[in-house]
Amino acid sequence: MEELAGVALPGQPLGGLDLGTKTIGLAVSDLGQRFASPRPVIMRKKFTQDAGALLRAFAKEKVAAVVIGLPINMDGTEGPRAQSTRAFVRNMERLCELPFVFWDERLSTVAAERTLIEMDVSRAKRAGRIDSAAASFILQGALDRLQALRATSARRP
Repeated sequence: MEELAGVALPGQPLGGLDLGTKTIGLAVSDLGQRFASPRPVIMRKKFTQDAGALLRAFAKEKVAAVVIGLPINMDGTEGPRAQSTRAFVRNMERLCELPFVFWDERLSTVAAERTLIEMDVSRAKRAGRIDSAAASFILQGALDRLQALRATSARRP
């Protein structure tokens, strides 16, 4: 996150991703990098189609960097899903110049589901929104950390 503070300057939105097996959740920050907003999910097909859809979304939103949830196990280890996410990012980095930053996504889907339930979103509609809501939680966590880093560095002489 520290290197992201120097790359993604305020005035440039950041993207957030939650990589699911069937869908890719997408979120985008505001220009001030304070608030994350979910975008429609991308239905996963083949990597080239998924990458194309993401690149179009990134270009449309003019994102400066992408925060992607890294599915770390509750004990802190990385399993097959984390390895798959890292491989996805390596392949995306070959296609674009955007920096990708990993963010620990533990419990982001649980938090997103709770929020959607509190909003009285039906089970059927939750299924279609959960990954983008999780992407929004992931991105919001990163934005909050970024704000804290900037505030700390602003106080230093």
